[in-house]
Amino acid sequence: MDDEPTLIPQPSGAAPLLRVDVHRRLREDILACRLPPGAEVTEPELAARFAVSKSPVRDALLRLAQEGLVEIMPRQGYRVTPISVADAQEMFALRAILESACVELLAHEAAPEALATLDRFRHFAPGEPAAGFVDYNRAFHLTLAEMTGNSRLRRAMSELIDQMQRVVTVSLQTLPGQEPGALVAQHEAIIDAVQARKGRLAARLVRQHVAQAQKR
Repeated sequence: MDDEPTLIPQPSGAAPLLRVDVHRRLREDILACRLPPGAEVTEPELAARFAVSKSPVRDALLRLAQEGLVEIMPRQGYRVTPISVADAQEMFALRAILESACVELLAHEAAPEALATLDRFRHFAPGEPAAGFVDYNRAFHLTLAEMTGNSRLRRAMSELIDQMQRVVTVSLQTLPGQEPGALVAQHEAIIDAVQARKGRLAARLVRQHVAQAQKR
């Protein structure tokens, strides 16, 4: 019974909110930059927003602090962790290493039918909002990691991509309208190399892809 999720009372007529939902929704707002980097928040403010008590909000904020998404400011409240240039550079450097390993593994070991499923990432509908592209981009890079079958590599990439989602969101807000098409073309080139079993080429294309993202 101890493992059952805690229900948080909601206003009359509203569906009950699970304690874990407060963490999930706050996390989504941070990653999507609806709570932008550097934004200050308080327990009473968030409790009112979600129509819950301060206890589940405090639990969610402490979990987010452990994940590096929130900073605790003694006697003041909390702040969404800012994105520094140094942090971004470290994340891009790590991503280049991990994702290069992913595509090399796929090129050498993945079954042909598995590689064929990457074709769904060859297209992204033009004119869709930036948020839609962020989701498409995240799904593509997560899929590369998941297809390796290496649980540790998949977990490391998943955590890194979650952390980088804020950087990607901020970056895309400054792109010209045609840029998503160029990024999709880079994805296509990576897919071509992996499907052709050219692991070293795929790894090089990934490093170029990450370097261009870092430059933005």
